Order: sequence, then C-alpha cells, then structure tokens
Amino acid sequence: MADRHLEDKELLFQFNQAETKERGFTGIIKKYQEKLYWHIRRMVVEHEDANDVLQNMFIKVWKGLENFREDSQLYTWLYRIATNESLTFIEQKKKRTSVSLSDVENGLSNSLKADKNFDSNKIEWKLQLAMQQLPEKQRVVFNLRYYDEMPYEEMSRVLETSEGALKASYHHAVKKIEDFILNN
Repeated sequence: MADRHLEDKELLFQFNQAETKERGFTGIIKKYQEKLYWHIRRMVVEHEDANDVLQNMFIKVWKGLENFREDSQLYTWLYRIATNESLTFIEQKKKRTSVSLSDVENGLSNSLKADKNFDSNKIEWKLQLAMQQLPEKQRVVFNLRYYDEMPYEEMSRVLETSEGALKASYHHAVKKIEDFILNN
C-alpha cells in the first residue's frame, strides 16, 4: 500500500504541473480504470452503461482533481466518485423509465439472463443474480468487500458510513445471497 500511495503522490504531482498534467491524468486512468470499471459494472450490470458511467466519472475526476486535498487516499476518492456516479445513473435510469426501483432491478436481472454467456447452473451467474436482489446499499457494500477486498475502514471513507453499519450491511447481504443461491 505504501508503494501505491507514493506512486499516487507522483501522479498527483504530475497532474498539478501544467506541462505534465495530461501525463499525470493518463497515469491515474491507466492505474485505476480496470478496477473502477468492474466496480461500476457490478452495480449497473451492462457493459455499455458501465463504460458511460466510467467516462462520466473520469470527467468529474478531471474537473475536480486539482481540488483533491489528499485527506484520503486517491483510490478512496476515486471509488467514492465511481460509487456515487453509479448510484446516480441507476436513479436516473429509474426516473427515465418512470418505474419502480424493483422494476429496474428486475431489468438488471433480465439483462444478466439475456447475456449470451449466461448459464444459470454456474455459481458465478447465481451470485450475480443474487446480488441484483439486494438493496442498493447492501449491493455496494458487498461489491466493495467481496470483489475489491476493501477494508471496512476504507469503505467507511468511501461511503461515509460507520464501520459498524457497513459490517451489518455486509452480513445481511451475505445472508440474503446465501439464501438466494440455496433456494434457486
């Protein structure tokens, strides 16, 4: 983690210099793009949507990076923006279609089932379907903990929620996923 933090400091330094600004930003994108894409993709499900959200997220990062105060680590700040952009996207999608959130979530489940690689007998597909049944907050917590192996302390900074509440959310999410997988 120390190496990552030092490397981030160098990328931020480059970004804050007029002559190396684009190089610094490109370095940040190269370093975090794949992890952020998959974090977003697990929330919005569809590849095209994930790409759109990722692009919007990096636009926000470009506009706001010079104001980044380094109170937290760069990746914490990036994950917070990615999470917020994903939740905003889901909320806008819900409003555009003027249906309930459960209908949007059912649509996400149907998108998974329509995927040409979908096989309901494979555990990874069951896990994805189970995750779509979770409330938004639990889904985000589960994604960050299970897939990104983010410590609760770091998650607390990303989601601006207490560690205790996050542990409870994760516990409930795991229980719901287990129940879904065992009963479907």
